[in-house]
Amino acid sequence: MKLAVVGGGSTYTPELIDGFARLRDTLPVSELVLIDPATERLELIGGLARRIFARQGHPGLVTTTSDLDAGVDGADAVLLQLRVGGQAARLRDETWPLECGCVGQETTGAGGLAKALRTVPVVLDIAERVRRTSPQAWIIDFTNPVGIVTRALLQAGHKAVGLCNVAIGLQRKFAALLGLAPADIHLDHVGLNHLTWELGVRRGGPDGEDLLPGLLAAHGEAVAADLRLPREVLDRLRVVPSYYLRYFYSHDEVVRELATKPSRAAEVAAMERELLALYGDPALDEKPALLAKRGGAFYSEAAVDLAASLLGDGSGGPAVQVVNTYNNGTLPFLPDDAVVEVQARIGGAGGPVPLAVPRLDPLYAGLISHVTAYEDLALDAALRGGRERVFRALLAHPLVGQFDLAEGLTDRLLAHNKEHLPWA
Repeated sequence: MKLAVVGGGSTYTPELIDGFARLRDTLPVSELVLIDPATERLELIGGLARRIFARQGHPGLVTTTSDLDAGVDGADAVLLQLRVGGQAARLRDETWPLECGCVGQETTGAGGLAKALRTVPVVLDIAERVRRTSPQAWIIDFTNPVGIVTRALLQAGHKAVGLCNVAIGLQRKFAALLGLAPADIHLDHVGLNHLTWELGVRRGGPDGEDLLPGLLAAHGEAVAADLRLPREVLDRLRVVPSYYLRYFYSHDEVVRELATKPSRAAEVAAMERELLALYGDPALDEKPALLAKRGGAFYSEAAVDLAASLLGDGSGGPAVQVVNTYNNGTLPFLPDDAVVEVQARIGGAGGPVPLAVPRLDPLYAGLISHVTAYEDLALDAALRGGRERVFRALLAHPLVGQFDLAEGLTDRLLAHNKEHLPWA
């Protein structure tokens, strides 16, 4: 089995490598290709990847290349984890929205739109090249904003699934609090990427006992602290929102906080410099502890499970996993071609099939509908360009929603992204 990782020079990659090495019985990779135009970083990470494989006794071959077409040729699955513009673009996404009193964040709000505009055309070009060389390959997208990027891929007819580590992170957190194995925890996870709620925490599977009320009663403070939301939010909603709901539920507080402390992008850039220095140590043959602070926890395990389910023979029956895929009636208030993040059965050539979800409270359904409308306009702007399309997407976003504010944000977005937007 051949897997290719586009963006293999990312400092995330050793997390992925560690998962491939430890879970080789789940996903028997014979060749892993790391692809990245940043050749110096790529060689550092490629060397560490080989040492991790050797330490774990993995027989697979690890290769590196900056040639995308050669790298994906013959691949069974291609994982996308790229960042167009690098950390410098992320830093801008996190700062210029603050000038207008809006959240500066790389996946939601105005900064998230900027990232989508830069990313969608690049990802679609990569996907077309994958289709030419390896039409059978699945594309697993970890590139943010995952919902918009996955929708672009699916609408272009690609065999694509979006993946995020929020659900698996919550599953592991809840399992630890409840004293259960992660495999014994099933989440009633519903929404859009980075806009989800856990409506239930079930023992054993979709029909199991709901442990959420007891979890909140016994561990509500710990859960709320992880989400950086007041305990009262969890008690009154009686669900667990994702961390990203903080940008909606506590927007003004977050803006004040972001305006008075170093940006996450600056923190990550400093961390990446330290990680790259560690990766260059020829004695290092395991992922360093510092990587846990970089983000992406449990990404490797989610990716291995998803790839194994997509590429397996299905003899064990379809697996269930949280993914981003077409709605197809799952949330009846959304169009079928919206991309939702829900539990789905994975297996077989047809790809993910979402599980049924209960009728959603209007409190959640309304926000999901609102953000889906924004995503429609954001994807249109990413595909066709134009200042007016950018403005319309910003005006539609629930974190913007004011005419003058959308005007100012549009000007700033275009000014900071001209090198990545040929039409601008």
